[in-house]
Amino acid sequence: MKFHVAVTEEALKALNALRKDEREREEEWVASRRRELIVPGMSRREAAAARRDIRAQVARMRRSGEFGGTRDDIVTRAVHQELRARGLDRKWPKPPEGAVDAPGRPWGTPPSTPMGEGGYTERVSVNLPYSLGDTVRRAAYWTSKAAVEALQEWADRWGDGVDVALREAERDGIPAELALIAAAGRPSAPQSALEIRDRLRAQILTTGDLLRAAIERATEASQPELPSEVRD
Repeated sequence: MKFHVAVTEEALKALNALRKDEREREEEWVASRRRELIVPGMSRREAAAARRDIRAQVARMRRSGEFGGTRDDIVTRAVHQELRARGLDRKWPKPPEGAVDAPGRPWGTPPSTPMGEGGYTERVSVNLPYSLGDTVRRAAYWTSKAAVEALQEWADRWGDGVDVALREAERDGIPAELALIAAAGRPSAPQSALEIRDRLRAQILTTGDLLRAAIERATEASQPELPSEVRD
């Protein structure tokens, strides 16, 4: 399952550097095993069998996380760890039809950090195993469901402001003029209501949030160790 994730330039550089280090470590291991197993005087059939066994070992070590030769391998491993650390690595009910298929962040939430200078300037495409990707989508949906519904109720009472109204109108095919009239007719939200909205927004968890956290977990040396009972 493919995900496109907005990240900082620093995060992208760290991920690519880790991929390079992991690939070099894997290649060194393969070269060492070939020197050990493929010896002078060995028949072509025996040498081919030895190379096949080495490739099979590499594949197993990638699956177990001992090697992370690609960005997908690295992020897959880190996503497993991130889900476990958050207590989200479990069976989730299937969301309502179409609930996790809409592009962008969940309803009622702003971008966590804007694209461009000072924000997310890069994008990373990641392929996760289907079952893992499905868990990520379901965990984000159900974790955020109550807050999303509360934000919808908040918007029904106070509105989301002109900018959000225009974005929603464009998405839904509503003329901008009508959206502006509707937004102008709503009472202004007091500070206490705005604080409630901010607290609800902070409870939203997106697939992008999870994947960015996983990338940070994989690349940051300061990331806390997982308890031994949740390690592979």
